[in-house]
Amino acid sequence: MPSIIDRAKHLLLQPQQAWSTIDVEPTDTLSLFKGYVMPLALIPALCGFVGMSLIGFSVFGVSVRVPLFSGLVNMVLSYALSLVGVFVLGLIIDALAPTFGGQKSQIQALKLAAYSMTAAFVGGVFTLLPALSMLGLLAALYSFYLLYTGLPVLMKSAPDKSLAYTAVVVVAAIVMGLLMMGVSSLFTRSHGPSVALGGAGGMTVSTPSGKVSVDVAGLEAASQRMQEAARQMEKAQNSEALPAQSLKAALPQQLGGMPRTALEVQDGAALGLPTSHASATYTQGDRQVKVEITDAGALGQMAAMAAGMGQSEKEDEVRVEKTWQEGGRTLRQRYHKDNSHAEFDVVLKNGVVLSASADYMDVQALQALLAQVSWSGIEALERKAKS
Repeated sequence: MPSIIDRAKHLLLQPQQAWSTIDVEPTDTLSLFKGYVMPLALIPALCGFVGMSLIGFSVFGVSVRVPLFSGLVNMVLSYALSLVGVFVLGLIIDALAPTFGGQKSQIQALKLAAYSMTAAFVGGVFTLLPALSMLGLLAALYSFYLLYTGLPVLMKSAPDKSLAYTAVVVVAAIVMGLLMMGVSSLFTRSHGPSVALGGAGGMTVSTPSGKVSVDVAGLEAASQRMQEAARQMEKAQNSEALPAQSLKAALPQQLGGMPRTALEVQDGAALGLPTSHASATYTQGDRQVKVEITDAGALGQMAAMAAGMGQSEKEDEVRVEKTWQEGGRTLRQRYHKDNSHAEFDVVLKNGVVLSASADYMDVQALQALLAQVSWSGIEALERKAKS
């Protein structure tokens, strides 16, 4: 068996070849966990502890550190639950195999669950700096693609059913993750969460910091969205990100009467998939607004799908945060009640993310400013095939 580093690198850069090797590789549950899952699962647990409790993070301009003891408890719990999560995910994959033309095999399903989590585990390094948490999310979303490519190889699922198989497994994993969040909160909060099932088929997980709701009755629609996202992910392997210059062109010279005073454009790659980014700062007197446009290719499609499955609201004495869906897009606003800071994000239909932030501005005013950027124009842009 190759080293952990070699195996992880092979999976991230050449998943098809890696799965073919893993398919015929003999192993057992104990060896798989001790030799691969347990070491990799330490990355997000340890980095999360360092980032949240030792380095700290900024929320609405306020520096915050999680107390040391609470951070240690959360680290141990997140590590333990991640191991449990891999095992349960393997059981789900195995149980669903016959439904999608596959062959039941608990060890093959466990191998698939363990190795498909590679991107999420490695991406845990970004929790060292909470400001880079979006990169961690992209890494986690790439694990969905690893799962998609591995299902027909390890579980022998019918090729025409692999997309649906992936969709159902991912939806089940998301629901499982919400339940695990609730379990974790029982130990890290003085008041535990509650899980409520609505009459219309909805599920709500309530914690002291807010509520997260999932439309369980709409899982079939979510599965269809996942299938489309998986198709886009596959297509992204042979397509470029939107040109950064196109994103730059979408940033107007003026915004709400404020001239553009700074501009930055970047092209890069995350986990081998194309990304592009453009940002602009608009300043007039004491007012300053920063607008960012980010394209993560088909990973953005996966993010749009995941965000579109639920909505959330959080509120305390100082801050308010709300996420909702509108017109096929996912919108999120975060702001201080005294209007000292506001942020507004929108995930467009093609997965491109628009973000705006400002100090001493009402969040509705910030949203109105971001609306002056052509959302539909960005959605109409087409990604070119790789040459």
